[in-house]
Amino acid sequence: MNAALTIIAAFLAFALFIGLRARRGRTMSLEQWAVGGRGFGTLLVFLLMAGEAFSTFTFLGASGWAYSKGPPAFYILAYGALAYLLGYWMLPAAWRHATRHGCVSFSDFFATAYRSRALGVIVSLVAVLGMSALLIIQLRGLGIIVSEASYGTIPPVVAIGCSAIAMVAYITVSGIHGCASIAIYKDILILVIAVFLGLYLPLHYFGGFGAMFDRIEVARPGFLQMPTSGLTLSWYNSTILLTSLGYYLYPYVFTSVYAAKTESAVRKNTILMPLYQMVIAFMFFVGFAAILQVPGLTGADSDLALLRIVKQTFSPWFVGVIGGVGVLTALVPGSMILLNASTLIAKNIYRDGFAPHASDAFVGKLAKRVLPIFGLVAVGFVLRGGATFVALALFASSLLTQLFPSFVASLLPRPFGNKYGAFAGIGAGAVVLAAAVGFDINLHTLMPGAPNTVGTINMGLVALAVNAMTFVVVSGLTRSRNLAAGVPQGT
Repeated sequence: MNAALTIIAAFLAFALFIGLRARRGRTMSLEQWAVGGRGFGTLLVFLLMAGEAFSTFTFLGASGWAYSKGPPAFYILAYGALAYLLGYWMLPAAWRHATRHGCVSFSDFFATAYRSRALGVIVSLVAVLGMSALLIIQLRGLGIIVSEASYGTIPPVVAIGCSAIAMVAYITVSGIHGCASIAIYKDILILVIAVFLGLYLPLHYFGGFGAMFDRIEVARPGFLQMPTSGLTLSWYNSTILLTSLGYYLYPYVFTSVYAAKTESAVRKNTILMPLYQMVIAFMFFVGFAAILQVPGLTGADSDLALLRIVKQTFSPWFVGVIGGVGVLTALVPGSMILLNASTLIAKNIYRDGFAPHASDAFVGKLAKRVLPIFGLVAVGFVLRGGATFVALALFASSLLTQLFPSFVASLLPRPFGNKYGAFAGIGAGAVVLAAAVGFDINLHTLMPGAPNTVGTINMGLVALAVNAMTFVVVSGLTRSRNLAAGVPQGT
């Protein structure tokens, strides 16, 4: 067994131990298991949400897109800053509603805000589909990290299987406490590793950042400029807007808000998070450094840029450390996705859809049984291969952002909209997005004569605009009709 593999195995064993140990002294009711009994302070909420934000998407995807796409990758850094600004105003209101109504799952918020269990079921289906894509990212990342860092000793399928088993084990036992406990160690380690790699590699290979970019420009003229077709400035800006609006509608991020002890802890978290976002810039430097040092990576293989340059630069034991830290970046968000998906399926799809009288105790047991099944299905999709991390993340973000109009309307001092508008808006946005993805439709195909500034707008944002208009129109029509008929109004 090589040194790298030994260290990676030690990281995984340590994470499993910490995750299982997190249960100590707690009785795992559904609320305690899913949202930590709403007892997390500012620091723990920050570490948990930062652990979810910095996943294999940013560990491998950010460096991979810097390597293959250049400046368009900067949207990954930009959207977070805007999202945290929005979160400062939105999340405390969401926390108050969730606490007042005892929300445990992501869909509970929508079901209680619009007084519709059926809407909770629909939101759950959208959320589970979006999280499936996100879980694929984490599991695929685990496979890549372990296989590459172990120098091919461990095949991706074995790494994915072992890691999935570990996640299911500690989530079943400790719930969100297991995720939070691992996040403490993971966040410290990833901060150190990201800053070190982002500084060391450009200095080691090029003597500085300016020299690195000069050499890239000589080798690939125009690469460091925003493209004039495809991923243009128009795509860049629209993607930043789309992704920032949907940032907190990732169910495993949203429910971290439920775990906060106070409204102040939620607000302070949004103030601290931009500092953590800066770590992503160092991943970009790694990707740029790899362009000339490990050339030839194309398509989904561009996600290997970080690990390939690390293996070329450092001794096996240090490659093992980086691989172990990479495993932790997948375990925290991956386990939170599993936790949230199983809770949604058990509580909002099964109970609200088919068995409204099922007890919380039964729902908790069912959620723990769903965990391995959902994980197994995700593993199956991972093994089929496919798109890059960023492409999967963009699809998931576009889909989950279709919940934004209904969400933000419920937070207004005088809430606007009703369940009919929410149903229609989500449905309309999902249809537009499905057509865009399934048939490769964009604004250029719909309007062949449109300039690039219009034709390259992210179709997820187009779907969101259709969603919002449908929500407003249908809510207005049904509200007027109900008032005329004397039906009592409410959300």
